[in-house]
Amino acid sequence: MLSEKMEKALNEQVNWEMYSSYFYLSMSSYFESISLSGCANWMRAQAQEELFHAIKIYDFINERGGRGIMEAIAKPPSDWDSSLAVFEEVLAHEQKVTGLINSLVDLALDERDHATNIFLQWFVSEQVEEEATVGGVLDKFRLIAEDKSGLFVLDQELGTRVFTPPAK
Repeated sequence: MLSEKMEKALNEQVNWEMYSSYFYLSMSSYFESISLSGCANWMRAQAQEELFHAIKIYDFINERGGRGIMEAIAKPPSDWDSSLAVFEEVLAHEQKVTGLINSLVDLALDERDHATNIFLQWFVSEQVEEEATVGGVLDKFRLIAEDKSGLFVLDQELGTRVFTPPAK
């Protein structure tokens, strides 16, 4: 059974993951508006992944005898100065999520909630992958700088991303 404090913190993370999905969907729309459909696809896949994360935590709360409480989702930004600026914001966002997950792990350890700690380890590993993936894309954006042909090739590459939910 979850403590009230752990249940509240996990519900806050569900909200953050829902916001993240909204955030990436907004970025997808931005990329569509500037005719970078590959980047838009990448962000849409990211939005689906974040929704998967929210549901995964929501299900865990319910499995542990808690209750998922849906709060209002904050409005994400909708405009950026450049494609590079978008991916810089993505990396900063994922670093923030990593901090939030680490805080949940700390709380689980403080409360000696071993089941939640074990559950959260999947998210710890996921965040390592998220930051590495976004960092790699960001490096490519920096490398191509203002090269339009490089942007075209990178957009094509990002367009191949498909979200496949991991096995439970």
